[in-house]
Amino acid sequence: MNCALCGTRTTLFSVTHQKKYHICSTCKSISLHPSYFLSNTNERKRYEAHNNDIHDIGYQQFVSPIVNAVVRDFLPKDSGLDFGSGSGPVITAMLRKKHYTIQTYDPFFDPNEAALTTTYDYIACCEVMEHFYDPHKEFSLLFSLLKPNGRLYCKTKLFSPTVEFDSWWYKNDPSHVFFYSETSLIWIKEHFGFSDVTVTKDLITFIK
Repeated sequence: MNCALCGTRTTLFSVTHQKKYHICSTCKSISLHPSYFLSNTNERKRYEAHNNDIHDIGYQQFVSPIVNAVVRDFLPKDSGLDFGSGSGPVITAMLRKKHYTIQTYDPFFDPNEAALTTTYDYIACCEVMEHFYDPHKEFSLLFSLLKPNGRLYCKTKLFSPTVEFDSWWYKNDPSHVFFYSETSLIWIKEHFGFSDVTVTKDLITFIK
């Protein structure tokens, strides 16, 4: 199979829990074989099982790196998009409480296609990119939705050589299908034309 991000031919990397994972020699991404992808119905059921209560303090703390970055980098009048906002759009709720202008989009819970017809100063993408069946298509879309100098804030767990993949808890969620390395992020930056990408413990930031 070819890498869903960069198109390079992949090789078998791991067989765990009777599922096959492939690694890309170019961008060092790891992908679940498509034969194990959930159906739309089962994927939605999986998301509905998440405890996405916007009033939950732990959930607010979890997304706070993105919220804090938006407040640091932008003003309330600047336009934002919560991409993959889920059943409980806590980032949107926290920013609107601070009078920020932000829209939501989620293919299952808020399929607001109108939100994908304009451009934004910033986009929040929290625990979403690991769910992309077609990451090349999704990052192409995200890049197109950003204004010049706009920022894409992402949160996901990155794979690195220090991670023991077979026992890595992050892969065990059946809706997690694509795992990125820092090499993957650099490939995204260079291929789509972002001017920069920075990685901290809790936040990935692409700058257009």
